[in-house]
Formats: sequence, structure tokens, C-alpha cells
Amino acid sequence: MTMGAPTGVTSEVGRLDTVLLHRPGPELQRLTPRTNDQLLFDGLPWVERAQEEHDAFAELLRDRGVEVLLLVELLVEALADPAARERAVRDLVDERRVGLHLADALTSHLTSADATTLAGALVGGLTFEELPAAEGASLVRAMHHPHDFAVDPLPNLLFTRDSSVWVGDRVALTSLAMPARMRESAVLDLIYAHHPRFAGTPRAYAAHSAPLEGGDVLLLAPGVVAVGVGERTTPAGAESFARSLFADGLARAVLAVPIEQSRATMHLDTVCTMVDRDAVVMYPAVRDTLSAYTLTPDDDGAAGTPGVRVAGPAPFLEAAGAAMGTRLRVVETGLDPVTAEREQWDDGNNTLALAPGVVVAYERNAETNARLADAGIEVLAIAGSELGSGRGGPRCMSCPVARGAVA
Repeated sequence: MTMGAPTGVTSEVGRLDTVLLHRPGPELQRLTPRTNDQLLFDGLPWVERAQEEHDAFAELLRDRGVEVLLLVELLVEALADPAARERAVRDLVDERRVGLHLADALTSHLTSADATTLAGALVGGLTFEELPAAEGASLVRAMHHPHDFAVDPLPNLLFTRDSSVWVGDRVALTSLAMPARMRESAVLDLIYAHHPRFAGTPRAYAAHSAPLEGGDVLLLAPGVVAVGVGERTTPAGAESFARSLFADGLARAVLAVPIEQSRATMHLDTVCTMVDRDAVVMYPAVRDTLSAYTLTPDDDGAAGTPGVRVAGPAPFLEAAGAAMGTRLRVVETGLDPVTAEREQWDDGNNTLALAPGVVVAYERNAETNARLADAGIEVLAIAGSELGSGRGGPRCMSCPVARGAVA
């Protein structure tokens, strides 16, 4: 891995240079009919096939000249730092969950574990059966089923877009809304704080702030950011993020975009993503109803706390075009309402741009992909029958770390 390689992202469509992925692993094998709902999966993925699909996705990116960073590899390397190991153990051991007796035994066990084992526990979790033996009786162990989770696994780490977002040369560690995902930010924090690759990287947002998830953040153009507000990102999260971006000079306008609070539209990128400098793919059911509040900096804010002006709401396409200084073209998902609804559910809108006019999409969304091709967009189709069981497409599965500037 190249140390000190450039980082920074200012748009959705600039040439993708470096991306962070997470290859699915044992954490997906933790999913059962008893646990998949609480862990936010709609079904039980065939793990080996999901890995094959993800490997093909990563290889396609490499073939296109993209540097692929794998999360677990970075995590193991970061855990070479004793300070990272200490933090990791603290993150894993919840005395309120396992009790003081087992917490002491687990802390001792993890403190002596190697980096690979520690990383495996961080990502894959631990069951009560897997906890180390402790002296004496434990009511906590006795009253739990051996396969209950003492430390929850993180199957949604597959969707690296959500737990961190790069804006300019800064990284924002997001604040994930759902209990099943809250530990993900801590895992990413270990990497960004302790891996040599990211030494000295400034932060753009604090993970303990109001709920904000990366799937809701679209970098429409340099200095123009859209933030979905719905099931996962709150109005307070969008406003706090905007204030942070204004304070750091990373944005001149932030569009807060209300979206339906439902599983099908959990993030803004489930209904709209950019496919070219001036084009989006969008779910037609929201084209005429999607709106936006435009936030801009207000110099009258208190000292050290930039104020904001709030305008709107206005139609999203109108507000985005005005902020970007262009008129957005729209490619709609599907050809009829039923097809559009099916392909939106199957992440037809969730494309990953590798360059202006070049996107990765799931092959199953044939009609949306055909419409993109008709609009002059090159579509690189990948399989996703198993990867999609957690409701996420190519954009969800990728966190761009470096993109080229948009000409």
C-alpha cells in the first residue's frame, strides 16, 4: 500500500482514484432468521456468492485504474499501534452488557490477542459461547443462550459509504442512527486515527454529533453538498454538518433534502445519484415532489460559530441547479411505475461514478441501465443478487477516498 498517497474528494463524478471497500466475511455468517432483522438485512445472504460478487466488483475497479483499499487490511495494520489496540478493547467490552466478571476476563483476553484476532472481534462480534472462561459462576453467561451476541457483529460494514465521508481533504466520521450500526464509526475512527496512510488527516465532523449517514451525502459539485434528511439523517445532523463544512471552507451551499422515512428510501442515494457533471439518475416517483432547503453561510453568527441562512423549500432539481450553476439532466429509473418501483428497491439509483459519464450499476436493473446508456452514460454492470440483501448498491459499498478534479 502506498503511504501518503493523495486524498480528497470534491465531487461525485471526478475520476475515482482511491476507494475504501469492505469484503464481506464471517460477520455475514452470523446472520440467522432470528437476528437478520435487528442487523438490518432483508434476507440471509449466501456468503460465498456475496464474496465472489464483491471480488468481481473490486477487480472491475482495479481494472479501471482505481486503487482499492480493503477495510479489514487497514484495520489490522492500524492495530499495530498500541494506542489503537487499547481503544479497540475499550470499544469491544461493554460492562453493562456482559457484567463486571466477564468484562474483566474479556479485557484480559483481548489485550493479549494479536491484531488479526482483535480485528476479527471488532468486525465479526463475539457470542457468549466465544467469551473466554472466567473464574467462578456468571449469571450473565448462565442466562444467555450460547449463541447470543456479547458483542454484535457488523454486517453493514459492507456499506462503507455510510460510516465516513470525504469532503475536500477532510474526512467526516458520521453518526449512525441505527443501534446495529453505531459501532461502525468507532472502527473507522481506529483506521483514520492510527493507520500511517491517514496520519494527520483533518476531520470535518465529529462522530458523536447528531445523526448523519454517508448515504445521505451527495457532493453535487465542488462547494455544493446535498444531504438527505429522513430515516437515518436528522435535521440537526444536516445542520451540524453544514455548519462544519462552512467553518472549514469546504462548502458554499448545503441542500437539506427531505426524503420519506422508510426502508425503501433510507438514504438520499436510494432515490438519486449523479452519473455525470450535469446528470442524475432519479426515481421518477420523487422527481416532482423532492424538495430542498438551501443553507448558506451567514457571517452574522456568533464568534467561532458560523451562522447559516436557510432558504426554501424549493424543488430539488431547481435548487441544485441554481447552486451548481447548471441545469441538471434527469435519467429516470425504469420505464413504467411498476418497473421503476422494483428497480428503485433493487438499487437502480445507487450507482457509483468512476468518471464523468461512467458508472457501476447492478446488472439486474436492466431497464434503468438501458436508459442510462441511451443518455450517453457508460454502464459497467456487476452482479449483486447476494450483495443487495442488505439494501445497498455499488455506491453504498464504496467510500471514495480520492477523486480527480472535475474539469
